[in-house]
Amino acid sequence: MRIVFMGTPDFSVPVLDALVAAGHEIACVYSQPPRPAGRGRKDRPSPVQARAEALGLPVRHPVSLKPAEAQAEVAALGAEVAVVVAYGLILPQPVLDAPARGCLNIHASLLPRWRGAAPIHRAIMAGDAETGVCIMQMEAGLDTGPVLLREALPIGAEETTGELHDRLSSLGARLIVEALDGLDGLEPQPQPEAGVTYAAKIDKAEARIDWSRPADEVGRHIRGLAPFPGAWCDAGGERLKLLGARVVGGTGAPGAVLAPLVVACGTGAVEVPLVQREGRRAGPAADVLRGWSGFPERLG
Repeated sequence: MRIVFMGTPDFSVPVLDALVAAGHEIACVYSQPPRPAGRGRKDRPSPVQARAEALGLPVRHPVSLKPAEAQAEVAALGAEVAVVVAYGLILPQPVLDAPARGCLNIHASLLPRWRGAAPIHRAIMAGDAETGVCIMQMEAGLDTGPVLLREALPIGAEETTGELHDRLSSLGARLIVEALDGLDGLEPQPQPEAGVTYAAKIDKAEARIDWSRPADEVGRHIRGLAPFPGAWCDAGGERLKLLGARVVGGTGAPGAVLAPLVVACGTGAVEVPLVQREGRRAGPAADVLRGWSGFPERLG
């Protein structure tokens, strides 16, 4: 098929690769504009733009698709379908209508649960036993369109958002190729009205750990925000990111360091295998603490 691809972050890159490998014609790749990054704050292209350019594909990165000129540019591509995955821009109705067979979205949840911006984070933070990927026909509402294909997978007991992200990205890449190959025979299934939840964008204010909560909640909080933006706590006046967690036995005042690095919660305790000090690289907690003189006996 002749496809317009729309995506921006790392999550979208395996999907683009899968479409190219399957022999589809990529008429154009749309991605969000380059953003300042790194110490020099120089504009850096998105992961999708970088990969598309490496593949020799044409790339556009408009700030918005609302102008009539931008919409006309999409229509002029003459695409049969648009594949959209974590693009990050709203598609106006003329853009949704431009491809002959519409726009297909790869969404990393089992819709209608976790519509919205952060479905992977929210599934882990909520303690969901499973999640998955849906291939959805896009419409004007937020992730409300009918589903063409879905596949579930279990969430590991100690799995972080980063680990689950990679598994779901690979699953999405496989499912979209299956969906396009069998598009004529797929029956769109409307989403049920029951069970709708919204995965709000992660606010940095959510990232601070509350040690007074039960250990299972603290563990999910840490894993759900790992590696980005990273749950954190105060360690003797320094912000310490915690990048993994497992629930273990132990009792003590909330925040008390019971062992390197086991921390007491409101009930129970969590063991944190990976941490990151301010301005430094992440590393095993035992190694980081070994070189940290005056590490506090209690975390805030």
